[in-house]
Amino acid sequence: MVNQSLSSHQSSSTQHLPSQSTPGRAHGEPFTGKRRQSNAIDRQAAIRASNAQGKPRTTGEDAISAADPILDRPIPPQLQRRIWDLVSRSPLHSLWNLQGIPIRVIAKHTWRSLLDDNLVGRAAELGFYFIFALFPSLLTATSLLGLAAKSASKIYYSLLGYLSIVIPPDAMHMVLGTFSQITSSATSGKLTFDFVFAIWSASVGFSAIQDSLNVAYKVKETRSYMGARMSAIGATMLLSVLVTLMLASLLGADFFARMAYLRVDHGFLAAILALTARSLGWLLAFVLLSLFFAVIYYFAPDVKKSHWHWLTPGAAIGIVGWILASLGLRAYVHLFGGYSVAYGSLGAVIILLTWFYLSGLMLLLGAEINSEIEAAAAARHLLATEQINLTTTADSTTSTEPSSTQPAA
Repeated sequence: MVNQSLSSHQSSSTQHLPSQSTPGRAHGEPFTGKRRQSNAIDRQAAIRASNAQGKPRTTGEDAISAADPILDRPIPPQLQRRIWDLVSRSPLHSLWNLQGIPIRVIAKHTWRSLLDDNLVGRAAELGFYFIFALFPSLLTATSLLGLAAKSASKIYYSLLGYLSIVIPPDAMHMVLGTFSQITSSATSGKLTFDFVFAIWSASVGFSAIQDSLNVAYKVKETRSYMGARMSAIGATMLLSVLVTLMLASLLGADFFARMAYLRVDHGFLAAILALTARSLGWLLAFVLLSLFFAVIYYFAPDVKKSHWHWLTPGAAIGIVGWILASLGLRAYVHLFGGYSVAYGSLGAVIILLTWFYLSGLMLLLGAEINSEIEAAAAARHLLATEQINLTTTADSTTSTEPSSTQPAA
């Protein structure tokens, strides 16, 4: 009778000591007032049990394992919005530090986003805008070069010849022929008007990049039309200068290599000097190419805060992919010339459009990789913050619970 009365008294009490061996309510254990229905309360119970067993507690981002499965599966829309807001407001200082996140997680999310954002279709859109902006951009670059040198069109014609390294010969022949027609028909009287029209038309390509990178970073365009277009014009002029410097570095390398063979009598020494000059030229061209990607990735997306990166994983993959895709297209055109049968005189235009399409795809792929690295880091940060809050709540709940039950009479 005493035991039954004591059991009845304990079941009607609202304060109990939680089990020290098993988190949560075990079989036969009385309820503690409210059922633990949410996952947050269950995690609090697990934390209290871990503390009771003397296990060390981790807080901060170290509490989230690099292989945490939540980083490897689709994220709910509400959490996605919080993640991309954090990416827009707090960019990473270094994208090479993956913070322990597996590369396969980045690759899986990049592939999923590539399909969801329809980057293949957007690359085709960029290809059209690029070919539309090509010759205005060349006219703009020639005009800028004319400020520093006479007969700028002849100099730039020589510079454009180095694009044949990546552009198939038939397409390059069409570009050079059209460029010669444009520059020969441009008189000094209408050069100013042509320059203004050219720079406005050339900025269309960068405006298309702005729209595509906003999709990659899941942000909406908040800049005014004129603000976005002025930004596109400034970036276009800067990119035109970078392309000119890239081509000039290759031209200068060849010039010094020829001078080494002409001025140095010793054959072996001349070869060493020529190889050094060409190596330095290609190295400078690669640095300028990485700067080209960095300018686009910095100015194009309309994020709340941008952070400058000289070279990112996305840019590195994009550059390598662009080089391989360009060389692969050249090899295809050289080995399989059947495109002229299908397209006739438009074959050169189709080849150039295909090259611009591949260039746009590699550019967007690099941006998508960078955005997914930042998103994975932001997700890990949010999960760590949530775990800190749960730990604090669990400690507060544990401190309010009585340390023992009242002794039985």
